[in-house]
Amino acid sequence: MSASAIFVLDLKGKVLICRNYKGDVNMVEIDHFLPLLMQQEEEGLLCPVLSRGNVHFMWIKHSNLYLVATTNKNSNASLVYSFLYKIVEVFTEYFKELEEESIQDNFVVVYELLDELMDFGFPQTTDSKILQEYITQEGTKLEVAKSKVPTTVTNAVSWRSEGIKYKKNEVFIDVIESINVLVNANGSVMSSDIVGSIKLKTMLSGMPELRLGLNDRVLFALTGRDKGKTVVMEDVKFHQCVRLSRFDSDRTISFIPPDGESELMSYRINTHVKPLIWIESVIEKFSHSRVEIMVKAKGQFKKQSVANNVEVRVPVPSDADSPKFKTSTGTAKYVPEKNMVVWTIKSFPGGKEFLMRAHFGLPSVENNELEGKPPITVKFEIPYFTVSGIQVRYMKIIEKSGYQALPWVRYITQSGDYQLRTNV
Repeated sequence: MSASAIFVLDLKGKVLICRNYKGDVNMVEIDHFLPLLMQQEEEGLLCPVLSRGNVHFMWIKHSNLYLVATTNKNSNASLVYSFLYKIVEVFTEYFKELEEESIQDNFVVVYELLDELMDFGFPQTTDSKILQEYITQEGTKLEVAKSKVPTTVTNAVSWRSEGIKYKKNEVFIDVIESINVLVNANGSVMSSDIVGSIKLKTMLSGMPELRLGLNDRVLFALTGRDKGKTVVMEDVKFHQCVRLSRFDSDRTISFIPPDGESELMSYRINTHVKPLIWIESVIEKFSHSRVEIMVKAKGQFKKQSVANNVEVRVPVPSDADSPKFKTSTGTAKYVPEKNMVVWTIKSFPGGKEFLMRAHFGLPSVENNELEGKPPITVKFEIPYFTVSGIQVRYMKIIEKSGYQALPWVRYITQSGDYQLRTNV
């Protein structure tokens, strides 16, 4: 079982819009949602499921809205939450920003979407690309389109329309890995992992079958091969187009792709990662009249690779003024509203070292030392490079008309949550 009704509320608990799917929960029950929520907040017992009698409220907060599902059955909570987040995703696709104003400005479209997203409490068509084929934002088109529902809604493949044609058939595969690193003030790596995603831009005619091969250690073990570098992926999540039973049985990633851009899969690799850009810093305060900062950045990745648009963000005291900078490369800029210096290096080759010096004046009045010690953070992107060593070994494209198609693969490594703590 899923939801009885879906409500969108403002932060004061006022119902902006709602859709009753099953009629087995009194719609006035929603009036109890906010008082229950506030009571639990006061008691420090805030929970994603609130109950009153036999009525359960499952809720999420997004921007200045609460999205609430009601039920009086033992519903599948994970399905309901997935659906609530899917509503946010679809509405954001339609209205760019999902907030109170966008709901008020688009009542008709919101009702249409709620009707198509769920039927009698069960999720139906939840792919925004397919919904956009027959629910448009112009009211006149909306009425015309209602009589002609695309076949994708009734197809086994609900995420792809039939009859797609391209002059040139191509697939672009982006393997994007984000590195999360936390380094303590002594220079030891406290935590690190890699979060990856494989994104597709599919420009293929017809209804093609795609098979993607990766250097997956489990696959190599299953087939008795263990040659070269392999990776162990955890927390693997797939787009709905992937045949999960096939992946579970023989680790083959087999699918009919959505047209255009989509995220095929995401994964995590829990491994010790050497920080790709290493930062050393010396911060000296002189009798509360000035502060001097020296930051050294070193590229700890292979020399043939280059990090682009590197930003080293160095925290400074909130009362600092009169900034002076000296850099061996790039530019340094003081951002007073964020109490930081941003050192930008457009192109940072592997193995290179660069230096930045900053000098700030401080007021003569001693500043309170309760500011805490924010870490240095780093942003970067390294093309044609993956830390994990993941590789696309092959992409097979099979379509009944037998056309030839070209797969293009691109690898990108970027910073995720990348923090280096300082002593000062």
